[in-house]
Amino acid sequence: MRVAFIGDIVGKPGRDMLKTHLQKMKIEYQLDLVIANYENASHGFGLTKKNCEELLDYGIDVMTGGNHSWDKKDIFELYKTKPLIRPINYPDNSPGKGLIEIDILGNSVAIINVMGNYTMPMVDNPFIIVDKVVDELKDRGIKHIIIDIHAEATSEKITMMHIVKDRVSAIFGTHTHVGTDDLSIINGCCYLSDVGLTGCRDGVIGMDKEIPIRRSLTGVGGHFNIPKKCQSIFQLVIFELNKDGRATSAKKIKIYDNSEVVIFDARIENY
Repeated sequence: MRVAFIGDIVGKPGRDMLKTHLQKMKIEYQLDLVIANYENASHGFGLTKKNCEELLDYGIDVMTGGNHSWDKKDIFELYKTKPLIRPINYPDNSPGKGLIEIDILGNSVAIINVMGNYTMPMVDNPFIIVDKVVDELKDRGIKHIIIDIHAEATSEKITMMHIVKDRVSAIFGTHTHVGTDDLSIINGCCYLSDVGLTGCRDGVIGMDKEIPIRRSLTGVGGHFNIPKKCQSIFQLVIFELNKDGRATSAKKIKIYDNSEVVIFDARIENY
């Protein structure tokens, strides 16, 4: 089974990069499943119905959220009809769900979305909840389990990896929009602290740089905006899972808007 994971899609520049490249990537790499994070897809904050349908049309199969999941009110109805999830450690009575199960090539694949604690909205303990949910999935015989941990702190993401790495297929960090270089397969679990954004790369975390600079120099903030023109990037991880749900290979791919492509393979380790 070959799976692609795309991190935070930021605004129209991010959606445009998916429109340009995703279908070609699906054919070239014979992808069976594409997962992406939607929480910044509509002008940087949340997801509208129009943009949801747009992204699904481009070839995304399942979308995960984060702290901006609720920013567009369209999302409440979309959770009922579209393959969208939000962090599983929000209260049980919050709209949507934090886990989705789909069938891929005769295998039941579980995708979990969870949010960290540091600087994030108040949610339940992510480690205890994921530990319990993963055990429940394994007890049901589900071997293919993929986690999006939406968190600020890399230490939280790495801690999560150590807790569940022997029981899940892959763990990918989102939220910071800045890609890390620690792509690894550890005991058969594909891990990356942050996949990085798909969108503008020449501003600040996909946004126009004017407001962040002003805030840093003067303390006066403002609303972050997506630039109308920018230099953009498309980032994703493609990984392969065997019949037991263990990762056997993985690569990070970065495609720039000038057609430059950078690819590096995962380091395989055991500890």
